[in-house]
Formats: sequence, C-alpha cells, structure tokens
Amino acid sequence: MATLSDMSREFTRTERSAPAREFTVLLSPTRRSARLARLLAIAHLGVWGLPSERAAQIVAELAANAVLHGRVPGRDFRLRLAAHHDGVLRIEVSDTRDDQMPCTAAPVSDAAHGRGLLIVEALADRWGVDRGPAPRKTVWAEVAHTP
Repeated sequence: MATLSDMSREFTRTERSAPAREFTVLLSPTRRSARLARLLAIAHLGVWGLPSERAAQIVAELAANAVLHGRVPGRDFRLRLAAHHDGVLRIEVSDTRDDQMPCTAAPVSDAAHGRGLLIVEALADRWGVDRGPAPRKTVWAEVAHTP
C-alpha cells in the first residue's frame, strides 16, 4: 500500500502576486469551529462566484485535523482562503502545534481515523506544509478554479 509520502506533494510555497480575493478568520479549536470553517468557506466562495464542493471538503479535513491534532487550549486556528488571478484557490489552515506534523503514513485498513490527508491529496491539485513562525504550522492545499 502506498503512503502519502509516495504520492506527489509540495512542501515549498509558490510565490504569487497578491490574491484577487482573500478571507481570513481565527476560530477556536473546537469541533463546532471546524464545521463553521467549512460553512464560512462555502459562503465566501459562493459570494466570489467560485465552485465550493472540493474546497469545502478540503477545508473540513484540514480544520478537523487542526482541532484534533493541532489543538492548544487558549490558542485559535486560522483559516485563510485566497483566490488568485491565475485561477488558483489556496486554502490554508494554521495551528500552533509545529511539533505535531501531519502523519504521512497510510492508515491501517481498519483504523477509524487517519484518512483526512488522503482525501486532501485526492481533491487538491497540490498540497503541503509550511512551518513557522514558531510555534505555527500551516497545512495548505491549492485547487484550480474558474470564476
């Protein structure tokens, strides 16, 4: 069985000009906020006239991971959506647990959890992780969009 490290992924940030549209929000690290992150993404992408199905699922997975694995009491996680002129939507979820990096091993077949990044891998055109500034890490994904 292939692991996520066997699959293509990007761990370097592509430099782009300023996004055409951008939305950023801080959310408390709770399951309710993970759901809210998905709903906010759907609402903003709808206002921007962009498709939201793939992006909403990616936001849901990344926000759930931030709440489950990146939670630090009293510290929020951040959702950022950036629609660029070149037709790329960048989704970023940042938390304050840079010591807790995403697991890149494929989950055991009967495991109840561990498939979120497989879903992100399947839906995103590119994805990766940026560390810093300490103690932050940002898991990001990019999908092509057409306005």
